[in-house]
Amino acid sequence: MSEDQRIRRIVIVGGGTAGWMAAAVISKSLAPDYTQIDLIESPEIGAVGVGEATIPPLLTLNRLLGIDEHDFVRRTQATFKLGIQFRNWGKLGHEYVHPFGSYGADLEGLQFHQHWLRLRDKAEVGSLDDYSLPIMAMKAGKFVRTAEDPRHVHSRMAYAYHFDAGLYGAYLREQAMGRGVNRLERKIVDVQLNAQTGFVEAVVLDDGVRVEGDLFIDCSGFRGLLIEQALKTGYEDWSHWLPMDRALAVPCEAVGAPTLYTRSTAHDAGWQWRIQLQHRTGNGHVYASAFTTDDAARDTLMANLDGKPLADPRPLRFVTGRRKKAWNRNVVSLGLASGFLEPLESTSIHLIQSGVTTLMSLFPDRRFDQIDIDKYNALMQAEYEHARDFIILHYHAGERDDSEFWRHVRATDIPDSLKERIDLFRSRGRVMGKHEDLFAFTSWVAVMVGQGITPDGHDPMADQTPAPQMVEQLARIRAVIRSGVDAMPTHQQYIDRYCRAGTTPAKEPA
Repeated sequence: MSEDQRIRRIVIVGGGTAGWMAAAVISKSLAPDYTQIDLIESPEIGAVGVGEATIPPLLTLNRLLGIDEHDFVRRTQATFKLGIQFRNWGKLGHEYVHPFGSYGADLEGLQFHQHWLRLRDKAEVGSLDDYSLPIMAMKAGKFVRTAEDPRHVHSRMAYAYHFDAGLYGAYLREQAMGRGVNRLERKIVDVQLNAQTGFVEAVVLDDGVRVEGDLFIDCSGFRGLLIEQALKTGYEDWSHWLPMDRALAVPCEAVGAPTLYTRSTAHDAGWQWRIQLQHRTGNGHVYASAFTTDDAARDTLMANLDGKPLADPRPLRFVTGRRKKAWNRNVVSLGLASGFLEPLESTSIHLIQSGVTTLMSLFPDRRFDQIDIDKYNALMQAEYEHARDFIILHYHAGERDDSEFWRHVRATDIPDSLKERIDLFRSRGRVMGKHEDLFAFTSWVAVMVGQGITPDGHDPMADQTPAPQMVEQLARIRAVIRSGVDAMPTHQQYIDRYCRAGTTPAKEPA
């Protein structure tokens, strides 16, 4: 690449989690003198702030950024998360857990759950939960970070975080500005396109300043200031599969020790999240306006808080789906500007992370080769569709028929890609996929079993080991997991010792 083709100026439109995550990753990935990075955020626009729950890939991003985990947890008032608890989803009065990590250990070349399926009718085998270290730690209220030694049971720990989204944005802003990102706290009043190429040439600020750029990152939220309003990219509406279109979010006082899971409770026309941080609890009600009223949704939310509300519920409206092109011409969209799948499985922050890290793997020069753009769009489309199918599964599978909403989502046609997954699992419990998939084998098994999809059989390869021998092996796995949990401190003890907000922490032993 000749020097004059290098991207000389990157303009990020919008702050919040998406904008500052993009700024942090790009500034860390490029040499300090490679390009100028400007981030423009309006002081009038607040963050949506529903994405306070994360999934394990964020740990990889933190390592990429060189973030000290305990400092990050203290500064964002974070707690640790081992999975998601679902209440009243498969049927009223029923609950299950979607854990991080994996079940048991793959045996005889098979996924572990195949051996459990074979022997599930034997009382001594127990439930699938008994073979998940994160679930058993979650139930005991205990936590420890993942051990590096693969021989140690704690190497099977997998976790993520709950954090304050506003504090997280500020934390990333500090990281990015420390590496030279220039922040412009202004409002954009115009977007100028090149008459010949149709590329975005510049944005005009409310003080008349014209900010030119080679590559623009659109983090402007649902409106998609660049990707949609300027470039007319188009939006693929998925509301026929996912009819949720509104949410109410409200914080309340923290009550008791923080739990190690995000709680998702299904209601008559949607569901409610509960996320416990060190200093407060985040709550929200996601619902379909075609099946309830805003007032009824608000009443449901406020009636199911653990503590005293700290603010009035804040409304949010959205259309589930994705931008038809995440990258169009010289604009890459991230976060809500790129699409939204509702917060059920904490995908929003991950999709930002995936979008910006994928961009760095296909980073352009000023020629903007179409092959790179097409590859990026194909990868992001596959990621969004994979997450979409996983979320639809929660609504489609199950026995609830006690409201018009649940009867509707159960009867709605589903994507062929999801139907194939369900049929394959229903036959012999098989889960096929790629290792790079956002939701791996454990996730699909946990939700399918949790939602009541019972396989008719199991993989016949599991029959090669005599049943009594496998029962003994499963007993040993359960015993190792129990001993691993017994050796952990409680979640609160761990936070108090190493990463409680406002304290000088102890150093964790190597």
